[in-house]
Amino acid sequence: MSSMVIARFYPRKDAESAVEAILRGMVTHTRREPGCQRYDFYRSATATGERIFCLIEAYADEAAIQAHRETEHYRQYRATIMDLLAQPIDVVRLEALDVREG
Repeated sequence: MSSMVIARFYPRKDAESAVEAILRGMVTHTRREPGCQRYDFYRSATATGERIFCLIEAYADEAAIQAHRETEHYRQYRATIMDLLAQPIDVVRLEALDVREG
């Protein structure tokens, strides 16, 4: 069964475009990874109008997640995005309990 990850990003107001560009680049590269089953990019706004970006990710297994974290594009993204965020990345790893595949 696949491993799911949800990651939320809260950019500083002056860095929304830069955060969006970095995450769009991650989509392009990560979808090419052999163990990536899903890598979808979303945007929303809070009640106060602040932007939130969200990645919904699915990988074939834990090894695919580890391989993702070892790619050059992942290391580069982690090195550049942190200074552009108003708070740390909110990452949730999901354990499947009752999931319909397909």
